[in-house]
Amino acid sequence: MANNNFIYGTRAVIEAVNSDKQIEKVLIVRSDDNSLQKELTKLLKQHRIYFQFVPLQKINKISRKNHQGVIAFISPVSFYDVEEIVTKIYEEGRVPFVLVLDGVTDVRNFGAVVRTAECAGVHTVLIPEKGSASINADAVKTSAGALHKVPICRTRSLRHTLENLKQNGLQIVSASEKAEKNYYQTNFTLPTVLVVGSEEKGISNSIVSLSDEFVKIPLLGEIKSLNVSVAASILMYETVRQRQRIK
Repeated sequence: MANNNFIYGTRAVIEAVNSDKQIEKVLIVRSDDNSLQKELTKLLKQHRIYFQFVPLQKINKISRKNHQGVIAFISPVSFYDVEEIVTKIYEEGRVPFVLVLDGVTDVRNFGAVVRTAECAGVHTVLIPEKGSASINADAVKTSAGALHKVPICRTRSLRHTLENLKQNGLQIVSASEKAEKNYYQTNFTLPTVLVVGSEEKGISNSIVSLSDEFVKIPLLGEIKSLNVSVAASILMYETVRQRQRIK
């Protein structure tokens, strides 16, 4: 069975996956002797759809209907392959500009960042499958529809994907208030992956160790942090400024 936000029931989710429906994630109550559930998890792995084993109480909070211990959240957007997009950008003679949101879980912040990304000409937004904001109706609304215009890419291993992008000639620029270099001192005219993290945790250590550049936004007041959507906007438009200057 389904509504506008999710599909519930093992067979219904299997059918949805086989019909290439865009699924954000699947929650499953583990049942080791359930052959149909084993078929579902195998299918999810094949299609690289994120799934998680959870307690029954968690699914019951979402729906009390006959969910059979399985709920799939429907995504309102399609997902793309970041390496395919970067290859296409190179082939068109353009300079890739990829935005990475590492651990940004607030839906409205996520939507606001994507809205600015669309305005700033970002080619794609990359997020990890686990630990990111849900891409739901609120996110689409906050983005003013930009989530339907900017390709969204997901990855199971953000570090592995960024390693591949580095091999394809992109520099990894990470934003951190602990950086010594101001953002306007970095060359954003190069093929660039710009990484911003959550306000609470910042960028994960595995990404920090992979970064080519660390940049900060000078903060002259008493409050020592910016909202992530504001910080991302400043950095994206510095890229716009530098790239327009050399045209």
